[in-house]
Amino acid sequence: MFRLAHISDVHLGPLPDVSYRDLASKRVLGYVNWQRNRRRHMHDAVIDTIVADIKANTPDHLAITGDLVNLALDGEIEMARHWLETLGPPHDVSVVPGNHDAYVPGAFDKACRSWAAWMSGDGINTPVDRNAFPYLRVRGDVALIGVSTARATAPFMANGFFMEGQAKRLGKLLDTTAGQGLFRAIMIHHPPVRGAVPQHKRLFGIARFHKIIRRHGAELVLHGHSHLPSLFFIGTRSARVPVVGVAAAGQAPGGKHPAAQYNLFDIDGEKGDWRIRLTRRGLTGPAIPPSDLQTLELGADAGAAMAAS
Repeated sequence: MFRLAHISDVHLGPLPDVSYRDLASKRVLGYVNWQRNRRRHMHDAVIDTIVADIKANTPDHLAITGDLVNLALDGEIEMARHWLETLGPPHDVSVVPGNHDAYVPGAFDKACRSWAAWMSGDGINTPVDRNAFPYLRVRGDVALIGVSTARATAPFMANGFFMEGQAKRLGKLLDTTAGQGLFRAIMIHHPPVRGAVPQHKRLFGIARFHKIIRRHGAELVLHGHSHLPSLFFIGTRSARVPVVGVAAAGQAPGGKHPAAQYNLFDIDGEKGDWRIRLTRRGLTGPAIPPSDLQTLELGADAGAAMAAS
């Protein structure tokens, strides 16, 4: 059995010192949002509690689907790198970037350089950049495939982009890993599902992503961005792929979104007969430690039944 933990939307705080020059961009809107909302509901103590519970459940690997930071300030990107180092060796932690990690032009490249050890495919020694995605890591019988949808966008927008070049590379990786009999888990920040988030936050390229999944197959898709513990499915009834979201890892109880959670997947079986048990663990109150909130079986038969209900 392989145990995979999944968190997203960490939004590490507090913000470092911000200069007027830093705010001469889209960041001024994010800064106002942080001061009015996020700093009251996104707390390091919450993240620390979630991480401690993850480690207590001894996963074989941890997947982080983006938004480690808030405004993608240089100090935030460096702080996130130090935080990643506390989670374990880069071999055991995989990251894909989110829209906040590419908040303004140039930020994406800085994050790629700083977090390269957690966003590099096996045996890849070249610098991480936009063309390095999707990347592939194989751990046991599980292929972890990291897709990037992150791109700097205009003020008031938080869209993601899944373009043709990355789609072709993803299709090849899915075929290769299927031929090796591996369980294929795709990590992506923006939910590749219509209606999962408002229009100004949606993914451009959802149809393209669905086409790739239907043509090449996959066993699991993990995403963040919505700050919601969601479950969707892609594909036909005979080949239904679960698409699983998660509440923000730094969300304190009492906000408009669910309090911090993480997903724990127990993966067992073999090609054609994979069994997936999803356990959602998270907070239910300010002084209450994480506990099981929901347990689901995500095999093909379970997926068809749940989609029909």
